[in-house]
Amino acid sequence: MNDGDPSAAPARVVVAESSALVDGGRGARFEVGGRPCFALRVAGHALAWRNECPHTGGELDWSEGDFLDADGRYVVCATHGALFEPSTGRCVAGPCKGASLEAVAVREEGGLVVAE
Repeated sequence: MNDGDPSAAPARVVVAESSALVDGGRGARFEVGGRPCFALRVAGHALAWRNECPHTGGELDWSEGDFLDADGRYVVCATHGALFEPSTGRCVAGPCKGASLEAVAVREEGGLVVAE
């Protein structure tokens, strides 16, 4: 209970302008609580995940903001090539098959993608 104390409210993090995220395109990197995260647009929706492989804990992008394979179909771990469904975060191939990326809540408001 925060008893009206604004300092107890969760911090709002601006991830990117909504127009910067396009289906099958580059992701936007950001941090929540000091942990690296990324957002993508998937089937018209902004989705976000912790930028941490469930197998190694390392960051996924092979170059800043480049998370998807050449076809834009899967998120690829730069360390060992594991493949994740961008709509669910579930690993479908690689040493962490069956594990999932940790989702981060984002929403679009006023032309921005924001996380809390």
